[in-house]
Amino acid sequence: MIILGVILLVIGLVAGIGILWTIGVILVIIGAVLWILGGIGHAVGGRRHYW
Repeated sequence: MIILGVILLVIGLVAGIGILWTIGVILVIIGAVLWILGGIGHAVGGRRHYW
C-alpha cells in the first residue's frame, strides 16, 4: 500500500493531477499506520490465529 501510494504521488506530481496526489498521500499514511501496528504485534482487522 505504501509503494502504491508513492507511485500515485509521483504520477500526480509529474502529471499535475491533484486527485492522484491526494489519494497517494492517503495511501502512504494508511500503509504506514498499518505497518507500525503490525510491527508492534497489534491485531489488525480483528484476525486471530491460534496455532
